[in-house]
Amino acid sequence: MEKILIVDDETEIADLVEVYLQNEGYEVYKFYNALDALACVDERETDLAILDVMLPDMDGFALCRRIREKYLFPIIMLTAKVEDMDKITGLTLGADDYITKPFNPLELIARVKTQLRRYTRYNVPGCPAAGQEIDIRGLYISKSSHKCTLNGKELALTPLEFNILWHLCEHRGNVVTSEELFSAVWGEAYLDSNNTVMTHIARLREKMDEPARKPKYVKTVWGVGYTIE
Repeated sequence: MEKILIVDDETEIADLVEVYLQNEGYEVYKFYNALDALACVDERETDLAILDVMLPDMDGFALCRRIREKYLFPIIMLTAKVEDMDKITGLTLGADDYITKPFNPLELIARVKTQLRRYTRYNVPGCPAAGQEIDIRGLYISKSSHKCTLNGKELALTPLEFNILWHLCEHRGNVVTSEELFSAVWGEAYLDSNNTVMTHIARLREKMDEPARKPKYVKTVWGVGYTIE
């Protein structure tokens, strides 16, 4: 049984999401503040987290950042704000998806299932892509172990960051458009206004200590996409 963490100080929303998740067969850990949620994550196995941005003791972005220091399971952010900056901040800190309030619980459940499928597919030994390894000038990435090192130092990549880097490495020498990258990694249609790829690329470069203006590995081809040469 997959275990889902819910953190939302609006009890009605937390309770509602809990009911829908339990009806789908998930085990639910429910909290109304960040500190109790952090303690739970350290003590219990967690497969996915749903975090509200507005919490009484710590905002959801800070909570997301704290979780990402140790764990790679998918994170979905909930917020009542619709500003693009909130979305960019959440995704840059390591969130995998984002949904604004009010939302349809069935849509949230669908996104939970999508994230869990994606996470499971890229973390189960024996998957069709197992055994594949790529080494590019000190950048080593293994799809079988789902690990990546740069000059011998392991990079703590989220599943989405790993999948982005793997796709770029797999197509090294070619320019991969944002549309193609989004379709390959997220499995959904790309929208012109979608800046999700950009924010994840920025986060990936940050973890690789890549300068944004002159990166050594993940390079931007302006107006086209990204490439690893």
